[in-house]
Amino acid sequence: MYDQDKLNQIAQKKEQWEKGTLHKSVSRFPERKEQFLTTSSEPIRRLYTPLDVPDLDYERDLGFPGEYPFTRGVHATMYRGRPWTMRMFAGFGSAKETNARYKYLLQQGNMGLSVAFDLPTLMGYDTDAPEALGEFGKCGVAISSLQDMEMLFDGIPLDQVSTSMTINSPAAIIWAMYIAAAEKQGVPMDKLRGTLQNDILKEYIAQKEFIFPPEPSMRLVTDTIEFGTNHLPQWNTISISGYHIREAGSTAAQELAFTLGDGLEYVRWALERGLDIDDFAPRLSLFFNSHNDFFEEIAKFRAARRIWAREMKETFGAKNPRSWLCRFHTQTAGASLTAQQPEINVVRVAIQALAAVIGGTQSLHTNSLDEALALPSEHAVTIALRTQQIIAEESGVTNTIDPLAGSFFIEHETDKIEQQVYDYWRQVEDLGGVLPAIEQGFYQREISNAAYEYQRQIDANERHIVGVNKYADPEEELRIPILEMDPQGYDWQVERLNKLRQERDNAQVDKTLAALRRAAEGTENTMPYILDAVRAYATLGEITDVFREVFGTYQEPNWI
Repeated sequence: MYDQDKLNQIAQKKEQWEKGTLHKSVSRFPERKEQFLTTSSEPIRRLYTPLDVPDLDYERDLGFPGEYPFTRGVHATMYRGRPWTMRMFAGFGSAKETNARYKYLLQQGNMGLSVAFDLPTLMGYDTDAPEALGEFGKCGVAISSLQDMEMLFDGIPLDQVSTSMTINSPAAIIWAMYIAAAEKQGVPMDKLRGTLQNDILKEYIAQKEFIFPPEPSMRLVTDTIEFGTNHLPQWNTISISGYHIREAGSTAAQELAFTLGDGLEYVRWALERGLDIDDFAPRLSLFFNSHNDFFEEIAKFRAARRIWAREMKETFGAKNPRSWLCRFHTQTAGASLTAQQPEINVVRVAIQALAAVIGGTQSLHTNSLDEALALPSEHAVTIALRTQQIIAEESGVTNTIDPLAGSFFIEHETDKIEQQVYDYWRQVEDLGGVLPAIEQGFYQREISNAAYEYQRQIDANERHIVGVNKYADPEEELRIPILEMDPQGYDWQVERLNKLRQERDNAQVDKTLAALRRAAEGTENTMPYILDAVRAYATLGEITDVFREVFGTYQEPNWI
């Protein structure tokens, strides 16, 4: 975009500015002695000019919204047409308690549902399993059978809402329960809209909620992609997630490199299954974190769209422009929230949400002010939702598309993050690919090192966290209400589960589980067999145990 003669003139002008205006100013008002770094510890220059983006080509690097390479947005009108989906993540205690929270959120203007599951559910255990003791409903809702799923969405028409479910190792089973619950409402599966997280690779990399070894786990993910492609045309069968990678301590570039790299690995597995890329790629979605550094996050989101579009079009040969779209959900950074002075978390969340919106997200969850202390109270989650609504209705940022495009700083940061992504991909390729890199602990070490450095800076007071190591209040007392769950919820859940096991057709349950075992031992797609077992009211634990017996369980290697 810039003529070389013009760049030379700017370079001369900049040198004159540094020797004159800047030198005089710094002599009178010295700059702070601290390092100027992004949240990812990347150095920030004093000033950015066209000299920092000399090779920027508008058509190649930016283009127009809704057109390749989609740097400026996946839709031609973006939020001038409709706002992002306000999808608040929620789940706690029993299905009955969470159902009430969902109805409340929908009444308050929430546009889509997002299910948080408790730890036993995430690990494929029924509520009354010995391994689940003490964890009922603490980090999400407990779902042990189709009966629970029916209760979770009781009175919520599943043909009228879209639902996101954050579940990974047992994702196929929980998805089957949702499909079956919709059938009970009279809603066929081809009418369902929503997203299944189903991203097992990031579990090995960061979150550690894996059950089975990588190879059979990838088979289950591919089964869901294939089944969704054939039967649920409106459903995103996988949400390739960088959120948990970032929460584990990664940098912005690591989050993007590892997430997009995982996504391309899922594409490879689906192609090896025999699927056509333009049949399944339009239903792939991504999920990113929005952290504290406003500009770094915006640049990350813009780079994500450009990289994904290029890889899908040029590397994998997708022909359908919808296959090139990096459509993503965003959640504000839980790891950034503090137990100290929790009210000021509202400000952090607002800044992070604004970055996600200016960065062009398709849906957004805003964390609540109390999440460093407990699951969100009704009061706190309402403020979090209202934060999004104020951004949408009052801030003016929805009036134009990609408003920071052309900023020398933003374009430089976008290019830099993109280059860092490809640098990481070359390292992964040298290790043999994604699965070998996981087995060798590459991702885990990179994230651990980044997390250590970030915490070291805080401990050394080189990085300031308001209310923690700067402007702390030693006299602070907790002044916010904390969510309280039904103390009888566990007993009630176990009683219902035992009654279900007694009243269902156990012969039919055994028959469906035996058929599922044969499918798992062979090469058939397991989804139809999981659905049959779910419809017979086989429990989550019973179905997962079939896979545990056939596939085995995974023990992470010790790389030290």
